[in-house]
Amino acid sequence: QVQLVESGGGLVQAGGSLRLSCEASGITFSVHDMGWFRQAPGKERELVAIITSGGRANYADPVKGRFTISRDNTKNTVYLQMDSLKPEDTAVYYCKAEHQRRFKSYIYWGQGTQVTVSS
Repeated sequence: QVQLVESGGGLVQAGGSLRLSCEASGITFSVHDMGWFRQAPGKERELVAIITSGGRANYADPVKGRFTISRDNTKNTVYLQMDSLKPEDTAVYYCKAEHQRRFKSYIYWGQGTQVTVSS
């Protein structure tokens, strides 16, 4: 059974920091590309950052220079360090794992963790 469990969300003032974690089980973590997405009320889910199985990271423009994604394959965990938080970063943050094998995509989502940034 595949599980992605996010943690680290909470309430923080603007300018503050949070570190999200997503621990995976039931998958071969090292071969999966991992991503963080977020969904604010009334908005569609959007990409925040991704890190490939090879360790290459990419970021959405609104978070470049403020957020850092990383992974620890020994702990089956992906992290999102969020600095200089803004009220517009308020959303539910979701972890995603994706792997392609034999022309088929395997995609898994976590349950989400709430991040609230007060002004």
